[in-house]
Amino acid sequence: MTSENSGYSFRHVLGSSAAGQTTLTYLVENFGHSTQDQWLERIQAQEIRVDASIATGHERLKPGGILIWDRPGWVEEDVPIDYQILYRDEVLLAVHKPSGLPTLPGAGFFQNTLLTQVQLAHPTAIPLHRLGRATSGIVLFAYDRKTSAAMSKRWGAVQKEYRTLVEGIANFESICIRTPIGLIPHPRLGEIFGASWAGKASRSVVRVLQRKASATVCSVQIMTGRPHQIRIHLASIGHPLLGDPVYGSGGGIVHDPGLPGDAGYNLHAHRIAFQHPTFGLPISIEAPVPECLRI
Repeated sequence: MTSENSGYSFRHVLGSSAAGQTTLTYLVENFGHSTQDQWLERIQAQEIRVDASIATGHERLKPGGILIWDRPGWVEEDVPIDYQILYRDEVLLAVHKPSGLPTLPGAGFFQNTLLTQVQLAHPTAIPLHRLGRATSGIVLFAYDRKTSAAMSKRWGAVQKEYRTLVEGIANFESICIRTPIGLIPHPRLGEIFGASWAGKASRSVVRVLQRKASATVCSVQIMTGRPHQIRIHLASIGHPLLGDPVYGSGGGIVHDPGLPGDAGYNLHAHRIAFQHPTFGLPISIEAPVPECLRI
């Protein structure tokens, strides 16, 4: 679905690092998705405000101030926006996100996101986690702040199982991967998350489901929630996700890598299990597996 939106106002509270910086310098240093020339064009178009005043780019910022970008509307690219409800009660909602649909606004998407589409029918829905744009499967929402807070406190106890297709024939039946994940260089973004011995502790358990001619279907349970954890962990043991445009064998990036949000691989959030925050009952939810990952 292609859509044209009316834009929005992005509000940012200035922290201590803003003290004495000019608006232009602060924007360039803190919002690297755009170049200095692009931020300057927005300032000249009067899209940037500091508190209630139109920014010139030269004013000196103070901690506690409000930086506002009045982003004009733009045309969003085609994405699949249909989702399926998998579970619903008084306080929780679980939906099946299609591959290609961003979970949250960002990177040029605002209306064409799962959150926006879900909130059209469920205005109070609060996402409890997110999936990468290319990842399909279960996304869980709370209907109120109290439930959201309760689930966040016990999120470490939530069981999350994924299914994916990796390169090569795995010579193990089950393996626990503990490769640390931290920032590594990226030629276009400066840094992205990848396998790094200076990174944070991470743990995934991988189980072989089926060996194909030159690939392996795997089930993956993640015990930590690091960015791109499954992609990085499988790559770190020599079995990157088949078609991954970023992560190669070893957990680093491939030559001339794409962006982390680019598609090309198959990763599916298949099952989630947890104790209900209100009723105390065990809840298990599954999303139908795509044909390419069925065994």
